[in-house]
Amino acid sequence: MKLYEFPNGDTIHKYKKSIVILFKGQRNVLSTGPNNGGFTTDLSAVFNNDANPGSGMGIKLRADTYREHMDILAEEDLGLDSSACSGLLTAASMENAAISTLSYEDFSVTAITTAGVRSNGGRIGDPASWHEKSESSFDDTTPTGTINILLYINADLKKEAMASALVSCAEAKAAAMQELLISSRYSCGIATGTGTDGVIIIANAESNTHLTNAGKHSKLGELIGRTVITSIKEALRLQQGITTHSQHDIIRRMERFGVSEDALWDCYKETYRNLIRAEFTEILDHIRTEDRLVTYSSLYAHLLDQLSWGLLSFAECRIAAGNLLKLADLHPNPDYGSENIVQNYILAIAERIYHESVRPKQK
Repeated sequence: MKLYEFPNGDTIHKYKKSIVILFKGQRNVLSTGPNNGGFTTDLSAVFNNDANPGSGMGIKLRADTYREHMDILAEEDLGLDSSACSGLLTAASMENAAISTLSYEDFSVTAITTAGVRSNGGRIGDPASWHEKSESSFDDTTPTGTINILLYINADLKKEAMASALVSCAEAKAAAMQELLISSRYSCGIATGTGTDGVIIIANAESNTHLTNAGKHSKLGELIGRTVITSIKEALRLQQGITTHSQHDIIRRMERFGVSEDALWDCYKETYRNLIRAEFTEILDHIRTEDRLVTYSSLYAHLLDQLSWGLLSFAECRIAAGNLLKLADLHPNPDYGSENIVQNYILAIAERIYHESVRPKQK
């Protein structure tokens, strides 16, 4: 299926669980893909492939290395010349890909994105899970959560401008994560992406528009930022139902600090014990999106961020945390102590659930 055709004749297609961009002329390409990655000028196509074999099944490579797998995929499944293409791998469905395009005067920018972050979201600088010794030791070939971006710029960009575009694309991805408050799965931080993200940037070397800068002060940088942010948010909505509405939830705001339904239940059953799990969950589901709780839980989370960044002292945060709980109509537990700000939050939510459970029901 042809999804889109650019004014220069290049086309975007969807087939064999892949999105493929075919070139009609010379294109400058900067790719993080394992096959023909880096900066190249002699490719005829790029692609993004959904390698997910099905629910509960792990992704298996069809060769000894990631690069060889991609070459086989290109030749056998997509009908491409493996020496003249570069590709990315993901477990996200191509049915949930999002396309965002913007134009300004004599050029345009188009971002085609697939995204998933629930299981693999991470913040740059988080603890690593492996150390690469050689290509064959690659140990990250199951992209359970991945943001892949094909960024097509219908203008001529030189090498340095391509590198600048990659920087702007990465910043836009981090901005999208921040605007949705996506949790890292490996730290208490807000995610800046996932551990398996990929980007391929394409520029039209035959264009009469020659651009040399893709930074934030340039119109090109602005359009990269806007298209990438828009396409990532839409891809996350389609793939995992992540929206500003779904994130309006105290668990979503506090989960990166260890606040989960399980943690709240463990605290509740140890302290109160008057509800079974189903009854507890029903009350939690009722209160977890309350405006007041979400608002002050958000401020509570940012307080913890500033503590971890060294912008506020523990003493400052301890006092402010207690005040925020009171503003949320919650009550700090004086018997627990103040050494664990997160645990005080969990105790306060558990207490709120208890009061809801014993409140007389209106007739």
